[in-house]
Amino acid sequence: MGKFSGFGGGGAPGGGGGSMQQLMKQAQKMQEEMEKAKEELADTEVVATASGGLVEVVLGCDYKLTSIKIKPEVVDPEDVEMLEDMIAVAFSEALRLVEEEKNRVLGPFGQAGLL
Repeated sequence: MGKFSGFGGGGAPGGGGGSMQQLMKQAQKMQEEMEKAKEELADTEVVATASGGLVEVVLGCDYKLTSIKIKPEVVDPEDVEMLEDMIAVAFSEALRLVEEEKNRVLGPFGQAGLL
């Protein structure tokens, strides 16, 4: 377990042994909750689309790209740039959704400065 800093109120030394034990229990509980949240994220994927679902990107919350699906009607050899743009838009949206999910799940830990 890492070092703790910032605890204590600057009071007289030797007081509050029970308080330290309580702080340690709270820290351990928080660490267990954070690990549980990280496990939840490891199993979570987001799905993002572009151009009304013509391109779909599935991205894990670990930032691993799971799949890209492209509807056949969008594949135009004369306009590859448009397809590239759609993939980029879907991927950017997937990244945004991953960040949103991470903030939802890990939010309290990030706000506490634990991440």
